[in-house]
Amino acid sequence: MNFNNILKDIEKADPEVYERLSPRRKVLSSFGTKVALAALPLALGSLFKKAYGKTTTAVTDALNFALELEYFEYTFYRTANNTGGLIPAGNLPGFKTIEAHEKAHAAFLANTLTAMGATPFTPNHYSDPTTNGFYVPAAYDFTKGGTYQTFDDYPTFLILASVFEDTGIRAYNGQVPNFVGSQLFTQVQQILATEGRHAGFIRLIRRLPPISGIEIPAPWINNNIPPILAFQPNYLGENNTVQKDVSITSLEGVDGNMIPELSATAAFDEPLDKTNVNALLAPYKLP
Repeated sequence: MNFNNILKDIEKADPEVYERLSPRRKVLSSFGTKVALAALPLALGSLFKKAYGKTTTAVTDALNFALELEYFEYTFYRTANNTGGLIPAGNLPGFKTIEAHEKAHAAFLANTLTAMGATPFTPNHYSDPTTNGFYVPAAYDFTKGGTYQTFDDYPTFLILASVFEDTGIRAYNGQVPNFVGSQLFTQVQQILATEGRHAGFIRLIRRLPPISGIEIPAPWINNNIPPILAFQPNYLGENNTVQKDVSITSLEGVDGNMIPELSATAAFDEPLDKTNVNALLAPYKLP
């Protein structure tokens, strides 16, 4: 059985299902040109104005929502990477790369919105003297009011990083329908694939001591299992086994047995809408 042929058949039969297949399968592949491009700001200008002159409000709203997420994540990783003694030296280059990707994503989204004639999102306290590009530490409290020792305890930092990445990917998936038919669809999918690599990198690190949790992290979400129970709300709905009215667990796998629930849930990232994402991240934002 040729897996690539199966994917091609799915794409032809139902493009919507194909596009929802978990971008996290890319975490097992080497960096490709398209994924790498998502981490670089693109040259914008009059060409964008011509290309996206008829873009709908739904697209600009979705871009601004994505930009809001990138401010959040970039500030989170920049703060962590500049906290001495938090991240082991051997893992720091990986997190520095993630930080650079988040900044590049933010720059791409902000420049795209500007070129389209829209006003890019800025977080609270954006004009604070500590602001440096997309780094706005005055806008966030990643300890959630002292609940977590986010930048004092490495395992805690990794759990928060994993939850933020998983939530961000679900948030991007929730916005994908707004980009169908838009010339921005490819770029958004590239960013989503890169975010999937971030999630996979962090989850693989969390398999190492002294990390502990209620899960044994895979590079993707299994069922709706959170790192710790406090983050269960971020994973609600991830145990879905039905796609396009088809029960995945009723299908026969390559081994002749029915596809197990764990595999069925791991194959798809379930989208989250803007309202739910904002509610999940609100406790980490300062007024």
